[in-house]
Amino acid sequence: MTARESDESRGCTTPGAPGPWAAVFDDERTAAVRALELEFGELFTHVRRLFAENADRLSPGMLPGAYKVFTTIARRGEITLSALAETLHSDKGQISRTVRELEELQLVQRTPDPADGRSSLLSATPDGIRRLDAVRAPRENSLLNALEAWHVDDIRELTRLLHALSASEAPD
Repeated sequence: MTARESDESRGCTTPGAPGPWAAVFDDERTAAVRALELEFGELFTHVRRLFAENADRLSPGMLPGAYKVFTTIARRGEITLSALAETLHSDKGQISRTVRELEELQLVQRTPDPADGRSSLLSATPDGIRRLDAVRAPRENSLLNALEAWHVDDIRELTRLLHALSASEAPD
């Protein structure tokens, strides 16, 4: 489904324009935020689909949550199990089970933490990194392609606004 088809299925004729439900809201700000929520919902659905596809390509049958755990470990370089659970806002027991699965797939390895002998550091194996790179390669330029017609100042502005939103700050 294209973005335009998705908008049309929600009653929007222009991407980002409020649908017929907007008349329910008295407040222009509330209507704008509701439209933004819908667009984020569409974006999150797209990202979840990409995670599911990448997970399955990395290891057939892998769940998207395990893929997220693995990519977080790969991105961080080395991380303790506790820090990983905190980073992902997840239950430590669930993360521990997922890490064991990733170890069985030889995607992740544990090494002693030199700062704390009771703990270990998790890191992606060289084979795990190679496999992850291969999984990501087909879509590596998808964002670049999606923004090809955008002016670079618009990309910078979107980046600035998303940063402010994710930091719960008002934009400068």
